[in-house]
Amino acid sequence: MIFFLQRTTMKIDLTKKTILVTGASRGIGRGIAEALGRSGATVAVHYRKNKGQAEKLAREIGNGSNVFQADLEKPEACERLFNDVIRAFGHLDVLVNNAGIFLNSPLDSDNWLADWNKTMDVNLRAAGLLSRLAILHFQQRVGGRIINISSRAAFRGDNPEHLAYAASKAGMVALTKSIARGYGKNNITAFLIAPGWVKTDMNRETIERYGEEVITKDLALNKLTEPKDLAPMVVLLASGLADHATGTTIDMNAGSYVH
Repeated sequence: MIFFLQRTTMKIDLTKKTILVTGASRGIGRGIAEALGRSGATVAVHYRKNKGQAEKLAREIGNGSNVFQADLEKPEACERLFNDVIRAFGHLDVLVNNAGIFLNSPLDSDNWLADWNKTMDVNLRAAGLLSRLAILHFQQRVGGRIINISSRAAFRGDNPEHLAYAASKAGMVALTKSIARGYGKNNITAFLIAPGWVKTDMNRETIERYGEEVITKDLALNKLTEPKDLAPMVVLLASGLADHATGTTIDMNAGSYVH
């Protein structure tokens, strides 16, 4: 990936970097994986059920990329995923905790507690488990990087049907800052990206319900954020060129919320 800064050209080369992206078969994860691949990275493409899409993506990325299945709701699956990646590639340089769910769960729903637990399991516990394994791995090497995809909801909250989602994403903030503060001396850095509404399959139902023009009224820009708008920042953070921003939250929500 090439960045043009006035008269200076900065080329980000991720060749020889192995990067695990969770939830990479679609949406934000797919956009991130594609951008990392264009910069030369070998991507471990995680998926839960979209095997065909994941395999197609891995082929398109090239660079020896491969697919890895895991249901992140299950702790043992998180550990198996990480071990499978290490077994396949020998090492990991960057972990991108992107996978997440956005369940509509009103307070009077009979499934409220189950939805809460599932959201925490996938959005927060899986990120914590994978981060733990990555840190232990990075400590045996020369360090590494963890990039967590959170949400503006972590800072501004969300609507009553998505209490669990906002709480889980807020947990990722503390997780990221704690990793940055605790393991910087081991050359381990951690970053948080906080998107707002992103035009993805996961958000399609809500966007269609309210209309894109209603959502864009809340933005400082004229259009919804897309995965391709987030991906270059992940490439930059994965490169090591921004390591002194460790612990930082980067708002990428079209100015809809700046904390």
